[in-house]
Amino acid sequence: MVRKSEQERRAELIAATIREVAAVGSLNVTTNQIAKSAGVSAGLAFHYFKDKDSLFLAAMRDILTRYGLDVREELRKAHGSQARLEAIVQSSFNTRNFTHEAIASWLIFYTLALKSPLARRLLYVYQRRLHSNLVAALRGIVGERAPDVARRVAGLIDGLYLRYALDETTDAGHEAADHVLRAIAAECTEVHENEDISIDEADPSPMDPIAKPQE
Repeated sequence: MVRKSEQERRAELIAATIREVAAVGSLNVTTNQIAKSAGVSAGLAFHYFKDKDSLFLAAMRDILTRYGLDVREELRKAHGSQARLEAIVQSSFNTRNFTHEAIASWLIFYTLALKSPLARRLLYVYQRRLHSNLVAALRGIVGERAPDVARRVAGLIDGLYLRYALDETTDAGHEAADHVLRAIAAECTEVHENEDISIDEADPSPMDPIAKPQE
């Protein structure tokens, strides 16, 4: 029998963590359960990850890494502001990222961020990257109002993950992406129809309401 590498064992534990917490809908699972699902001993799980929270955060990093790779790949193929917006939105709700297991993990991740500085910091990094990508795509459409619009679009993307948490519709990802793209179109139309609104009256600091990592 070929001995598996540490990287393979870690990957199996991360995949098992995502499966198990999604099945339960919370972190109310034991490391023993996760290890059994991964086909390894609990001792080995603790050797690689010091506790269950660390294991779950490793799983979220894996989810975020896959999401980031998808976004970057789609952005490389996109030409123009509208295409870049569609690339970001479609990546958020594609069949790799918008799965039952991923949605359940996101729900738990937000809850963990309320008490864990490490989870909060990881969540903040994700939010900053999403905001930055949206702003870059929106600049060519709404100019200086891009940060203001991006904040609301990002909130809608995150909110739809919560909205569809209990919805097992097979085409929910397509529907969610369509909601976001229609909201973006409506936002951009409103901006162009009210160009006389001062940028000072818009949200001057879109990231302020987001919980920042503790110093």
